[in-house]
Amino acid sequence: MTSKRTIRAIAGLACVAALTVASPAAAQTGGTPGGTTTEPTATPSTSPGSWTVYKAATWYGPGFWGKQTACGVTLTPTTLGVAHRKLPCGTQVTFSYGSRSVTATVIDRGPFHKGFAWDLTKKTAKRVGFLAVGSGPITATVSPPAP
Repeated sequence: MTSKRTIRAIAGLACVAALTVASPAAAQTGGTPGGTTTEPTATPSTSPGSWTVYKAATWYGPGFWGKQTACGVTLTPTTLGVAHRKLPCGTQVTFSYGSRSVTATVIDRGPFHKGFAWDLTKKTAKRVGFLAVGSGPITATVSPPAP
């Protein structure tokens, strides 16, 4: 029987392989797989000051529940949030995966795995339909926090 760790490792490798091939979705959104996610030079979305990128994501949850995030939020099973290495706390990010989308707030720092730009909370991953996938490319529209 295959362990969950092995399955996640295979999914991660598949994600990296998918990012090395040019994707039509990446071309449409202006994001380039493997590039940075904080560049405002990506294709602007409908909101002023926001941009859309196509990057690799993963999700995290149970092992971190009850702990405080880098932005001061206590992580719970119902927390709708996302971790990013550089975006400011409070930044709104709308994730699209397939026909579903969800808006979450940057509440933490991460992911700290090479090749990933986003770490979704379990609730965010479930709402966007990404929970079963575990990791892979996802479309994100970033809206900076209000001043």
